[in-house]
Amino acid sequence: MADQKDNIDDFKVQTAKHPNMSSVSLRPHSEHSKDRMSKRLSTESNGTSDGGMGSSTPVEITALEESFRRFAIHGDTRATGKEMHGKNWSKLCKDCGVIDGKNITLTDVDIVFSKVKKKSCRTITFEQFKVALGELARKKYQEKTGEDAEAEVFKLIEGKAPVIAGVTRAVASPTVSRLTDTTKFTGSHKERFDETGRGKGKAGRVDIVDTSGYVSGYKHRGTYEKKVNKPTEGRPM
Repeated sequence: MADQKDNIDDFKVQTAKHPNMSSVSLRPHSEHSKDRMSKRLSTESNGTSDGGMGSSTPVEITALEESFRRFAIHGDTRATGKEMHGKNWSKLCKDCGVIDGKNITLTDVDIVFSKVKKKSCRTITFEQFKVALGELARKKYQEKTGEDAEAEVFKLIEGKAPVIAGVTRAVASPTVSRLTDTTKFTGSHKERFDETGRGKGKAGRVDIVDTSGYVSGYKHRGTYEKKVNKPTEGRPM
C-alpha cells in the first residue's frame, strides 16, 4: 500500500509540472518498438536511412549493369560509366558474342544504336542499352519468345569485360632473314657494316679524307709521337 501511494504521489507531481500529460494516452513499450520497426522498414523501402532525409542506401548492381559500366569506361579516362558511346557499344557486342555474322552483323548493331539513342546525343544510358539488347535479341533468337531471347543475350554479356588485344609477334621469314643478313651484302652496301654486322655510321656512307700525313697502309703510325713524348723521369741532368 505504501508503494502504491508513492507512485500516485509521483504521478501527481508529474502532472503538476506537465498539465497536458494527462490528456495523452500512455502506450505500452511493445507498441513503441513496433512503430520504430515499421518506420525503419518504410525508410529503407523509400531509399532513406536514419542518418537523414534523402540519404541513399547502397544499391546492389546487377551483373549486366556492371558489364555495361566496364565497357562504358573502356578507353576513356573521363567516362563515368553511366553512358556508353557507339564505339564501345560495338565492341561490347563483338567481344560478348552478340555479333555472329549471320543474324546479327556490325551494321545491325549500329542501326539499333542509332534507333534507341536520342537525336541530340551520341551516347546511350543503361535503360536504352537494355532496349537495344532487346532489339538484337529478337533478331538473334527468332525461334524464342521476347523474354527468353533477352535472357539469352543478357547471359552473353553478364560478367564480361573488354578484351584487350595483345602485341602482334614478329614472325620469322626466310625472305626477311636473307634481306637482313649483312654478310651477303655487296657493293656500297657492304661497306656500311663491319665484320660483326654493326653499322659504321658516317664512315660507311662518306669517304673521309685522311689528313694525318701518313701513307695509307703504314703500320707504324703513331710510334714517332710516342718516342718524342717519352717521359724523362730518372734521367741524369
